[in-house]
Amino acid sequence: MLRDAIDFVSLLDRHAMIVIALAAAALGGSAATAEAQQPLRIIAFGAHPDDCDIRAGGTAAKWAALGHKVRFVAVTNGDAGHQSEGGGALAKRRRAEAEEAGRRIGIEYIVLDNHDGELLPNLKVREEIIRQIREWNADLVLGPRPNDYHPDHRYTGVLLQDAAFMVTVPNIAPDTPALRKNPVFMYFEDGFKKPAPFQPDVAVAIDDVFEKKIDMLDAHVSQVYEWLPWLDGELEKVPKDPAARRAWLADQRSRTVSPAVKDALTKWYGAERAAKVEQAEAFEVCEYGSRPDENTLRRLFPFN
Repeated sequence: MLRDAIDFVSLLDRHAMIVIALAAAALGGSAATAEAQQPLRIIAFGAHPDDCDIRAGGTAAKWAALGHKVRFVAVTNGDAGHQSEGGGALAKRRRAEAEEAGRRIGIEYIVLDNHDGELLPNLKVREEIIRQIREWNADLVLGPRPNDYHPDHRYTGVLLQDAAFMVTVPNIAPDTPALRKNPVFMYFEDGFKKPAPFQPDVAVAIDDVFEKKIDMLDAHVSQVYEWLPWLDGELEKVPKDPAARRAWLADQRSRTVSPAVKDALTKWYGAERAAKVEQAEAFEVCEYGSRPDENTLRRLFPFN
C-alpha cells in the first residue's frame, strides 16, 4: 500500500511538472506573440528638414500604413538652406513644411532648434538626441553614416553613434528615463565609397508607396522647388504649375537600384520579385546598437 501511495504521488508530481512546463511554454509563446503584435517604434534622424524623407520616406509610409509609430527628427532647423531667405523666418517655414510632410503620411516630425551649417557633435546635442530616442522608446533608430559631403550630415551620424549605448546609461541625461535595451541602429543608404562603401543589410521595395514619398517631398517647397534646384543651376527648369512640378519632382527623385541593393532585395523578396523592383530604400546595421539577427530584422521591416 505504501509503495502504491508513493507511486501515485510521483505520478502526480510528473503531471504537475508537465502542466507547469506547458504553461511556461504557453506564456513564453504569448510573450513572443505579444511582442510581434505590438506596434514598432521607429525614429529617424536627419541633419535637416527633408533629409529623412529623401532617405526613408517610402519605408516610413509603409510602416505607418501598417499601424507602426514613426518619428522623423531634423537635428538642425534648416535656417541656412536657401538662396534668398534665412534666419528665423526660414526656420519657421521649414518647420511648417516638415510638419506638413509628416501629416501627409501619418507620422510625427520634430525639428530641433540647432543652426543649419553650424552643427557640432557636442554633449548638448548628443543629449538632445538621447532624449528623443528615450522618449520615443525606440525599437529602431535610423540616420546617416558619418562620412558625407556636408558637415551637418557627418556630425548627425557621429552624434547617433555616440548616442548608441548611452541611451541605456541612467546617469547620462538623467532627466529622461534610460532605455533598458539598446535599440537597433541602422544607417541610410549613401553613395560614398571611402573609407568604406555602404553595405545594405535590408532593402525595402517602395514602388507601391513612391507617390507617398513624393507627397512628403512636395511639402518641402523651399527645398525641392527652390534651394536645391538653385544649387544645381536648374531653377529655371522647375515648372510653375503644381501638377507639372510634382511630376518633375518624381522624375528627379527616381533612383536606379544599385547592384548591392539589388542583391539585398533578392535576399529579402526572392529573385523573381526583386527583378521587378524599380525604387528601393536600403539600410545598413550600425554595430554600436543592438546587433540584430535576420529574424529581428524581418520583425523590424515586416514587408513582404
